[in-house]
Amino acid sequence: MIKEDLTLATILVRPGKPFGEDMSREIMVSEQNYGSVSRVYVASKEDELMKEDFQHWIIENNPPREVREIHGSDHMPMLSKPQ
Repeated sequence: MIKEDLTLATILVRPGKPFGEDMSREIMVSEQNYGSVSRVYVASKEDELMKEDFQHWIIENNPPREVREIHGSDHMPMLSKPQ
């Protein structure tokens, strides 16, 4: 990782509880809305947050148009493998 990338990532970090409020209410996901968006899943075998078996579960239960793998990347490929 380039030092400038790490510096920028550190500056952009925001404290908070992402999705905390969203989890308390029911969300309707439909084929007409969410299903109409073309999705690509970026997989990483080095992801320590979302292990490989869970990534496969996500792909099987919500099939994207395409699955890509960035070899050697972790949960944040834009930082661990920016090129």
